[in-house]
Amino acid sequence: MNRLRLYMIVFGILVSVPLAFVSWRTYGALDREAQAQVRFFAERLLDDIEAELGDLVRREENRAVDEYRDTLVQNGATVPSPLATAPSEGFILGYFQNNPDGSFQTPLAADPAAIPEAQAERVHELRSINTIFNRRKRDTPVPAPLEGLKAAAPVLEKKEQASFADRFIRAPASKKSKTVLGQQQTRVEEITAGQALNLAQAEREPYGALDERQTLDKVDQDTVVSSLAPRSKVAAGSQRPTAALAVAPSMDDRFQVEVAPLQTVSIDADQVFIFRRIGINGQIYRQGFVLRLKPFLDHLFAAYYEAQPISRYTRLTLNVAGLAATRDHAAGSAENQAAAWLAARTFPAPFAFLRAEMQMVSLPPSPARQTLTLALAILGLVMVAGLVAIYRSTRAVLDLSERRSRFVSAVTHELKTPLTNIRMYIEMLDQGIAATPEREQEYLGILASESARLSGLINNVLELSRLEKKVRRFAFKDGDLSDVLADVRSIMAESLAREGFSLAVESEGIPVFAYDRDVLVQILINLMENSLKFGRQSPQKRIVIAARASADRVTLTVSDTGPGIPRRALKHVFDDFYRVDNDLARTTGGTGIGLSLVKKFV
Repeated sequence: MNRLRLYMIVFGILVSVPLAFVSWRTYGALDREAQAQVRFFAERLLDDIEAELGDLVRREENRAVDEYRDTLVQNGATVPSPLATAPSEGFILGYFQNNPDGSFQTPLAADPAAIPEAQAERVHELRSINTIFNRRKRDTPVPAPLEGLKAAAPVLEKKEQASFADRFIRAPASKKSKTVLGQQQTRVEEITAGQALNLAQAEREPYGALDERQTLDKVDQDTVVSSLAPRSKVAAGSQRPTAALAVAPSMDDRFQVEVAPLQTVSIDADQVFIFRRIGINGQIYRQGFVLRLKPFLDHLFAAYYEAQPISRYTRLTLNVAGLAATRDHAAGSAENQAAAWLAARTFPAPFAFLRAEMQMVSLPPSPARQTLTLALAILGLVMVAGLVAIYRSTRAVLDLSERRSRFVSAVTHELKTPLTNIRMYIEMLDQGIAATPEREQEYLGILASESARLSGLINNVLELSRLEKKVRRFAFKDGDLSDVLADVRSIMAESLAREGFSLAVESEGIPVFAYDRDVLVQILINLMENSLKFGRQSPQKRIVIAARASADRVTLTVSDTGPGIPRRALKHVFDDFYRVDNDLARTTGGTGIGLSLVKKFV
């Protein structure tokens, strides 16, 4: 049995190790697949944010050059500017134009002397921002772009960089990341004389003080790229006007202006100025809007992240110089401390100041993972149950084989003892040792007893064989057990008297029913012989046979006052060739088939 257990342990290890390895690799592949899927959709989310930034840039680039006043000229008519009301986006403070002399004008105030009370505070903030912008122009020849965070995301391994989509669609090798949203170079466009007048007209006194007018952008004046000269009236060699609209043009004249791409300048930690430069007649105008950073980041989170299912498994951080905002649904968790990088992107100009970083804080539940776990659990249970079943079956076979071996040894001994006695007493009778008739009768009685013992043993073996082969036939006849009990008392009388046992039979009111008389006699004799064999040393020697009738059956019991059966052996005592392993069983003869026959007969 020790070797069997060792074999089962080795077999379990040999099966479990490769299964554990395959499970580990499969779970790892599922985790990588889930992470690749999340990375793919994280890139999609950043693409959507970039698409909105691009739409915002294109919207501002497509504005007419004279929209930054309260009115604009369209088809020769003056109409209200679409920027004359407060912006609908909460993250835009307002629009204004910075004039070449440093003064500013805003479409929010049609009459600089009578600013609407609802817009007064906003106009005051815009004028303050214009003052800061003029100071930046004076201190720095070329407006400095907003410096964003320089830290880059950790470099992912090549395998980790492979996106979920790469398994199905290979990106073209020529694809390059964008560096600019919207136009990349300065464009030239034509405007009417009315638009030119509307652009150049500035209400300086209410908005700008002397320090603003004296702060001229000399660098821009040195790099003038366009003039306000009418295309239809400027002849070759003629002089260009030196001031905006120095000569009143005809309304049919057309003028060329150069519109530069949008760029960004930091105003403070909470605001940036996104503007374009308009070059006309040697003068530079700057038109743009003030972006409020915190409301802008909150808008991006609300529009593209917080309501998305991906937010349950990731953490999004939006960084601006001096300001960072983070959103995730697993803040403070243990997994959050070891988040894996998914995607990082610095957006193209003019939003190069904005950087987005996404990290994974937990893996999304995978149906394949749940199926695999269930399959592995079932497989594990089947393997364990199979190993236990094999072990128990093998152990049962070994136990049966061992009991059969003991049975053969016991039968050999049981057969040898009566045969030896029979031969010995026959030789004694043949040699005339029994000198008296009484002695001869005694020897003949012993010969008869040993012959009966031998015959009973052989009959038991034959009965067991017939029962196992299921060829034993039963002859049922009606009776009330009186004939069975009388035969048992008669057959066992001598043995009971020799061992000093008393027999009590309790059977009253037993109805007539069908039974096999010989089988019942043999069952009761086998039980009583078992009581006699193991109860010889008991202080009380008594056997009780009781028959009781109930509604639909007759219950027959045999009890004695012997040493009893250990609890651990109760479920095995009727098994084939089983004998209790104790000192009493070892010193008492037997083959282990008597009680087995009882069970099989019943």
